[in-house]
Amino acid sequence: MALAATARQSRIGFPLIVTLGMAATVGGALAFEHIGGYIPCALCLLQRDPYYYGIPVGIAAIATSALGLPAWITRALLVVIGVMMLVGAGMGVFHAGVEWGFWEGPASCGGGGAMTTNAGSLLDDLNAVHGPSCTQAALRVLGLSFAGWNVIASLVLAGLAFIGAKKA
Repeated sequence: MALAATARQSRIGFPLIVTLGMAATVGGALAFEHIGGYIPCALCLLQRDPYYYGIPVGIAAIATSALGLPAWITRALLVVIGVMMLVGAGMGVFHAGVEWGFWEGPASCGGGGAMTTNAGSLLDDLNAVHGPSCTQAALRVLGLSFAGWNVIASLVLAGLAFIGAKKA
């Protein structure tokens, strides 16, 4: 009985770390937006999707480990997370390439209108107000934009998910 509990605890480690990592990454992006005032462009918002979808899958992986369900279920969920994070890394590479001018971004990412609204014209503003351009990085830290840091975070999380799938 104690051996089974120890095995479950060791299996829960990677799903927990990966899920907390995804939550911290997207939480950091939300903090930069809501506390720091950095308005995300359309590609920035799109890069959050793998995290939004991955966190519930990670919670499911934690639950399968904690409940002692067959290890292949946890492995499969970790592989799904790993693939999602690789997709997120690809999205980050694409966005960083747009920022550096290596290729064109989507037409919907041109930026433009001011980001001010008022309650009286809120419905009109929904059609008129657009986020910032995807071609200009809002902030660079150590030479990398948010998109570049997303690539690194996504690759690290994908690696942890795949390692966890192998060890589960």
